[in-house]
Amino acid sequence: MQDKLFINGAFVPAASGAMFDVVDPANRQVFHQVARGGAEDIDAAVKGARKAFDDGPWPRLSGAERGAILRKMGDLITERRETLARLEVRDNGKPLPEALWDIDDAAGCFHFYADLAETLTGAGEAVALPMETFIAEVVKEPVGVAGAIIPWNFPMLMAAWKVAPALAAGCAMVLKPSELTPLTALELGVIAQDAGLPAGVLNIVTGTGPEAGQPLTEHPGVDKLAFTGSVPTGSKIMQTAAKNIKTVSLELGGKSPLVIFADTPIEEALEWILFGIFWNQGEVCSATSRVLVEDAIYEPLLQRLAEESRKIKIGHGMEDGTLLGPLVSESQHRKVLQWIETGKREARLVAGGGVPEGLEAGCFVEPTIFADMEESATIWSEEIFGPVVCVKSFTSEAEAIRMANASRFGLAAAVMSVDLARANRVARAFRAGIVWINCSQPTFTQAPWGGYKQSGIGRELGIWGLNNYLETKQITTYDRSAPWGWYLKG
Repeated sequence: MQDKLFINGAFVPAASGAMFDVVDPANRQVFHQVARGGAEDIDAAVKGARKAFDDGPWPRLSGAERGAILRKMGDLITERRETLARLEVRDNGKPLPEALWDIDDAAGCFHFYADLAETLTGAGEAVALPMETFIAEVVKEPVGVAGAIIPWNFPMLMAAWKVAPALAAGCAMVLKPSELTPLTALELGVIAQDAGLPAGVLNIVTGTGPEAGQPLTEHPGVDKLAFTGSVPTGSKIMQTAAKNIKTVSLELGGKSPLVIFADTPIEEALEWILFGIFWNQGEVCSATSRVLVEDAIYEPLLQRLAEESRKIKIGHGMEDGTLLGPLVSESQHRKVLQWIETGKREARLVAGGGVPEGLEAGCFVEPTIFADMEESATIWSEEIFGPVVCVKSFTSEAEAIRMANASRFGLAAAVMSVDLARANRVARAFRAGIVWINCSQPTFTQAPWGGYKQSGIGRELGIWGLNNYLETKQITTYDRSAPWGWYLKG
């Protein structure tokens, strides 16, 4: 396990010499320490990235040459998937099978952007003009030095979502992972070295938000900021970026609805409700944490949902059969339990609602189901980011759409119905950037990811993710064989 910062192609200690603890949330035990980076380290990282971009070979390589290195990084992630997944389990808490999925997805992300990098040939796209004496073309160029701040719920995968498209575009990057889950991000520095990435193209500074994240967002040497996290922090980053007119992409919170019509088979509905909220302990920005059920099947579905939730195995992520691991940290554990206490005052508690017996030493929370709350209830409107789902009934399609859209968030939404015409009609009525029909949470690197309203700005993944890190330049040429001197001659 790495314990130093990755700056300008080398692992180095923090300038202050400070370290911070890495804690296993399954037992709250410290098992490692890493460097606690600060403003001086961020400055060194940005300067390294600036030199790599301004003077180094990376943005001047062909897209195919960059793609070859990205593909090698993806291959190395695949080769080390077991080690990386086990690190994710220890510092995040998620079950090992889920961690393995994440590592596979991260490798696939690098492979996808390796392919896209090869399409960046540098050739311009012709633009039709109304005057034959001028020729115009549009070219795409890397935006420059990108600063990226990622959350703790999908440590390696969120790093891949930012790093792979930025490098494919030809950018240099400074990555600030969450202080709660720094380990696999640092291993990405090893992978970059082993893949032959030039020094300074990728820099990784671990540290807290105030000590490392804020200096990164404020640094004048950064051209673009990419952030995934909470709405309040995203708002602060926007304000900071506005001072220097930096481009910003933000993937923020969600309180996503899952609308279930009465013609949906109950067993199918159960599968996607449970996965949509309890996967990754509910620590998922797109989790379908508001479930709206047509009144004809409301009580039977609610009863079955409670029964199935009690069967979920809770435990350490390395234990066979575990489906629900601990929350990521003591502070997150405390926050979710506080939300549950609020829920007990605002709604009917159907299942869960506490700490599992025998697991008090870790940051565990039972799968929790609330029902029959008012739409004004805070547990219905606010993001809890834990294994807590709120369930309400509806009587008509119009009411379901209204309730689903009555949120300041608009990241994701889902609908289930045997009637595909109705499902598609509802899907198009949702005010959300990601919509699922007869499922919840499938995510593909090839498709855009991002939300409406307070859920963010811009899109990640697919070609849209690459465009986040590209500038568009117009080049217009005058045909010298055409008559000239028109200005001076009047």
